[in-house]
Amino acid sequence: MSRLGPGVGCETIDPGALPVRRSVLLLQGLMGPLFRRLGQGLIRAGHRVHKVNFNGGDRAFWRLPGGIDYRGTKADWPAALQGLIRQQQVTDVMLFGDCRDYHLAATGVCRDMGVRVHVFEEGYVRPDWVTMEEGGVNGHSSLPRDPDYYRRTAATLPPVPPHSRVLSSFRRRAAEGLAYNAADVLTRFHYPHWNNHRPWHPLVEAMGWIGKLWRKNERENAGAALINRLEQSGAPYFLFPLQLDSDAQIRIHSPFVGIADALKTVIRSFAAHAIGSGLADVRLVVKEHPLDNGVRDWEQETADIAAKFGVAGRVDYLAGGDIESIGGGARGMVTINSTSGTLGLALGVPVVVLGDAIYDVPDITFQDGLDAFWQRPTPPDAETFAAFRRVLIDHCLIPGGFFSEAALDKVVQHAIARFEGRPLAPE
Repeated sequence: MSRLGPGVGCETIDPGALPVRRSVLLLQGLMGPLFRRLGQGLIRAGHRVHKVNFNGGDRAFWRLPGGIDYRGTKADWPAALQGLIRQQQVTDVMLFGDCRDYHLAATGVCRDMGVRVHVFEEGYVRPDWVTMEEGGVNGHSSLPRDPDYYRRTAATLPPVPPHSRVLSSFRRRAAEGLAYNAADVLTRFHYPHWNNHRPWHPLVEAMGWIGKLWRKNERENAGAALINRLEQSGAPYFLFPLQLDSDAQIRIHSPFVGIADALKTVIRSFAAHAIGSGLADVRLVVKEHPLDNGVRDWEQETADIAAKFGVAGRVDYLAGGDIESIGGGARGMVTINSTSGTLGLALGVPVVVLGDAIYDVPDITFQDGLDAFWQRPTPPDAETFAAFRRVLIDHCLIPGGFFSEAALDKVVQHAIARFEGRPLAPE
């Protein structure tokens, strides 16, 4: 395992002169074996592969040749990356999430040097799809917000190849997160300048996850009971799926400083423009993100905010359960920029977006703001959304997932095909 310090110099690489077999540099991936598996696949395909490890969690899940420990400062990182790109003749950089501090700097360096950047993320369309987009994702995506573009482009594309669902394990994801954080904490002495992009110490997160796993059955039972009550009552309801408080989508691609700020905005508007305008029996269901670490008690914060605005009896909190089971019956869905929005759109549910989302496109989402949404939620135009989805799959989605062996096998297979410019094979 080599070590990387600050680099000097900057040589531009011509992307039009890329070799058939390329030199790939992996930065941070998801907490787990995704980038190890991807590295193995790229090596088998004949590409040169190196991986930068920023902490012990990165290193613990890599365990392949070509690993490089970065032990320098954040300020020194851009110059160090320039030197590494020059030294290894890097043609392509791969990373998970383009809004982490080190990744934001890296995308700028790569842009200046003509190095392609491939960004992985949770799928824009869920389930069973993963985002792999060149250049940037979400608010950094190069895709337009013009509905005519999607209708025209989709008309030139063949049908989507047959696609099957993949398994995903919440327990596996939690276990991999705990293992990653433990390795990070135990090796902080080796990475003296490392600072997690998340706002909590890994031990605090670990305790939150342990508590959440301990109460998993209780939370799922409470969620099933709430869904049953809503179905039995027939009361109309709006759905607000929460996102992660640490998510860069909130910090960078929305007007909110955090989830508490968004909760206040949504519940205040609901009280004034849904309840205040006399919608009989209408309710607001706040859905906890399934990967929330449990450090903050969002159920209590939701109850406190609802009480403050006088709608405590109209706001429900859904701590567990599948969003598909409640999303289809919603009168409308409020999102910041969550990919849950595309799930709602696929179900024909009206969606309003409060942040910067790739799917916030006229004829697909409600365009007249949150206050008006409660009174006249407008469903998406099915033809335009189908065209949008088809273009996404062609441009930046691959089949698979992250939290089962079969899902990882599928992601690696299709990621390498997309990387090498080959069509995705039918399953």
